[in-house]
This record gives sequence, C-alpha cells and structure tokens, in this order.
Amino acid sequence: MNATAGQVAEMADAAQIVLNTIRRPVIMISEEGFITFANADAEDFFRSSATMLARNTLSKLIPFGSPLLTLVDQVRERRAPVNEYRVDVSSPRLGIEKVVDLYVAPVPEFPGSVVVMFQERSMADKIDRQMTHRGAARSVTGLAAMLAHEIKNPLSGIRGAAQLLELSASDEDRALTRLITDETDRIVSLVDRMEVFSDERPIDRYPVNIHVVLDHVKAIAKNGFAKKIRILEDYDPSLPPVFANRDQLIQVFLNLVKNAAEAIGSDPHGEIVLSTAFRPGIRVSVPGTQDRVSLPLEFCVRDNGSGVSEDILPILFDPFITTKPNGSGLGLALVAKIVGEHGGIIECDSTPRGTTFRILMPAWKETPFGADEDGEGDRK
Repeated sequence: MNATAGQVAEMADAAQIVLNTIRRPVIMISEEGFITFANADAEDFFRSSATMLARNTLSKLIPFGSPLLTLVDQVRERRAPVNEYRVDVSSPRLGIEKVVDLYVAPVPEFPGSVVVMFQERSMADKIDRQMTHRGAARSVTGLAAMLAHEIKNPLSGIRGAAQLLELSASDEDRALTRLITDETDRIVSLVDRMEVFSDERPIDRYPVNIHVVLDHVKAIAKNGFAKKIRILEDYDPSLPPVFANRDQLIQVFLNLVKNAAEAIGSDPHGEIVLSTAFRPGIRVSVPGTQDRVSLPLEFCVRDNGSGVSEDILPILFDPFITTKPNGSGLGLALVAKIVGEHGGIIECDSTPRGTTFRILMPAWKETPFGADEDGEGDRK
C-alpha cells in the first residue's frame, strides 16, 4: 500500500521531531557535498540555521583537510558505517578545542548521501580529568597525615630552641633566630592547611539555597579583597536547592572569587560574574557507591582577567600547582576535593580574555541524590 502525500509529510515531520530530540548534532550530506538536513543541535554546533547550512558544502564549514571529509568519502565508497574517535574540527567558526567522536553512515534511500552524527568530547574529557583531580586529592590526604606526625613535632622543638638562643644572642644573631622562628611557623601553617585533606568524616549535607551562599561570598569579597572590582549576578531564580554543606560551599566560592580578583589585579575594567543555571543531562558515578547521579545545577565564576597559561590548565587542580609568588598551591586542590566529595564536577576554561570556573552539582531531593529515576526532580 502506497503512502499518500499527506502521510509522507506527516512521517517527514515526525522524523524531524525525533531527530531534534536527539541531543547530538546530526546532518545529512548529499552526493554533491551539500548539507541537506540538520537537526536543532547541528544548527547550534555550526552556529547557523539549517537554511543557511543547506547553501554550503561541508568542506566550507570545517577546516581544510579535516579527517571528516575523508571519512565521508570512505563511507560513500564502502557503503558501510564508520566510527572515528577524537577528531579535531576546531576552527574560528566552530570554536577552539573542538574535539568530537563521529558516526558516519550511508543512506541507502538517497544514493551518495551520508549521515554524520557528532558527539563532543569536552564533557567526557572533563569528567575523566575530574577523576584525576580526586586521585590527586587522595594522595595529599596520605601526605598530610604523615606530615602532621613526622614534621610538626620536630618543628616545635626547632622553634623552642631558636627562642632560647634568641635570649642570649647578639643583635645580628637575633635576626637569624627570628628567621628560624618565622620559617618554622610558616611550615606549620602549611601543614595545618594540608591537614584539611586528611579529614575523612562524612559531610553533613542538607538543602542549600546557592544564591544565599553566593550573596554571602559577594558581601565578604566586596568588603575585603574585591573592593574595587565589579561583581555581577546572572542567577536562575527557579533553581532548586543544592544538596550540600553550606560552610564548605562558602569555602569553595570564596576561593574561586579570590582567585578571580587576583587574576584581575588593578584593572579598572575588571569584573567577576557569578552565574547559576539548570543544565540537565549530565550523570556521573557517586564516589563510594554504585549509584549514578544527575548533576543539573551549574554554578560559574567568570572573570575578565589575563587567564591561565595553557601549560598549567590541565594540572590546575593538582596539589602544589600555583602561579602566585607566595602561593602554596593547595587552594584549588581543596576546592576539587570538596566538590568531588559532594559528588560534583569542577572544570576550568580559560583564554587570554578571561577564566571560567564551572561547577556541576546534584540537586536536593527527598532522599540523598534523589529518589526519582531521572535524577532531576522538580524545579522550584
């Protein structure tokens, strides 16, 4: 039985709806290389409407010599689907560091045509890096426990001896004994900071209004280290509570805002943006359990400072990594530890025009990490 023109149109509309619900860019390329179909995500990916894309061949939209063009030719020749992983399609049009997994398949009903589905690698890679950050934090935990016992006790003896020597020392030697005392105090302070990593007590978590936390952090910053810096808000007022510890969240965002202020320095045009948003779709394993939790809450701290150098960016959350002359390199490592213990993810994106720290965290439900299957719950 042949379908009527109306039925064909209905099927085409249904196909369009289905493809638009797929949260991956999908395009179809004709034998001549023109883009004859693009779903909604493909329009976002190529930063152009389907109508505009249809006027261009694929070769005009991606970098010259891209492996994607070779894959399309191979699929046409072999008439069989091909998967390719970690393909770089970076360009001024698509954005820097655009790495994707590709699925390319022929369309038998349209000879010479192929379908391409893109899967961006950025989030998968960020989750992989987050696991590395947690491993680095665990290594500091063991080191901190050892240092507390093996270093602090001898240091107290060295400090006491220096104080005794100072009583009978000349003015010239007294400067040296004070140097010894100051340096031992500095080392003890560093060890005290590291001892935070060895605290393995369960976190006391409850529903927290993130906007109350951010307003508190903003008030501290504006009355202290960020007096001359504009701090802007871009909040989603309908956001549900985050399942977290309020004091630890304050510690996290104070650290991030302070870093942002230091990156801006004395720039009179410097500004920090605190933003919140609802981003469903990311699910990760919860440390210590077999559960998988949705991380729909996105919190960002953005600044327009000088950015983070490319060589440091991949290891930014590792312990003892710092660009500050007097920094210990433990601040961001502690931030990564806290976020990780909350079942969340933190990542940093940076360019010479500014830096964004992005945190994804679980929303609060009636039971920890949510009783509903989709892990997203109702927005409030």
